[in-house]
Amino acid sequence: MKHRILVVEDNQPNRELLCDWLESEGFDVVAAENLEQALSAFKNQPPDAVLLDVQLGSEDGLSLAAWIRKEPTLRTTPVIAVTAHAMLTDQERVMQAGCHGCISKPIDFKLLNEQLQRWLVYSVNMRSSS
Repeated sequence: MKHRILVVEDNQPNRELLCDWLESEGFDVVAAENLEQALSAFKNQPPDAVLLDVQLGSEDGLSLAAWIRKEPTLRTTPVIAVTAHAMLTDQERVMQAGCHGCISKPIDFKLLNEQLQRWLVYSVNMRSSS
């Protein structure tokens, strides 16, 4: 079974790069450029993990992470922030919002793959123990 990854990124080249890489790694990918599209993707078929841009134009991407943590059926869904803001205080804010990990831009795809594998295994284990 392919894992379904939701990419929430407002910058089209960045979104396409992430989606192309994920597809080449064998993931099923859904893309959203704003919070409205991301919420719609959850209603259609919840993803197994989310790659989330922290700053979506005028929208705060971290509000999606906070929403996911409040939803009982989604709270184990891994959320990995992808951000150009990689200072320690930014990373702390990302983790406090409910993200499992934080990857800085430009993206280190080896690190991203490690994070995805780690958190997808965690999520599967959490769901099966519930």
